Amino acid sequence: MNHKSKIEDMLLEMIQPKLTEIEERFSRGEGLTGEDVNTLLLKSQFNHINHLDLRLDEVVADVASLKTDFKQLENRFEGLENKLDGLENKFIGLESRLETKFNALESRLDTKFNALESRLDTKFDALESRIDAKIDSLIAQFNEFKMELRLEIQVAIHKSMKWSIGLLAFIITFLKALEMLLAK
Repeated sequence: MNHKSKIEDMLLEMIQPKLTEIEERFSRGEGLTGEDVNTLLLKSQFNHINHLDLRLDEVVADVASLKTDFKQLENRFEGLENKLDGLENKFIGLESRLETKFNALESRLDTKFNALESRLDTKFDALESRIDAKIDSLIAQFNEFKMELRLEIQVAIHKSMKWSIGLLAFIITFLKALEMLLAK
């Protein structure tokens, strides 16, 4: 940001000779008048505004960095989600292949192996249920974490924006008041 207005530049040019004169009188040991003190305070306020402007630039840079960090995290989570989708597809393919093999086995076996087939189906169904439950649990945990992360980032961005806007409003109000004061 760090943009000075033409009014600021004009005011600084107007008070610079007065500041030089005050410094010379002070170095000679002369006392300061109320007007001298006001001039020094005005210069101090200009310096303070410039300092606040630099701090605002830092806050803006920090917010931009947070946005970049959030985007990188979001990309990483999307990559993780894609990997989970790939695993889910592999499990679906595995399920399909197993069903095909079991159907072929069933057609070749006679009635003696029906009890064995029933036990295997039960075990595979239990395994499938546990895997589905684990996948559902992982997806739910991932979505919950993603929502918490988004909320935390939104709160941080909101807080930074409130401070930034408040600081800008203060600076603008101060400058307007100063301008009105100087116009009198």
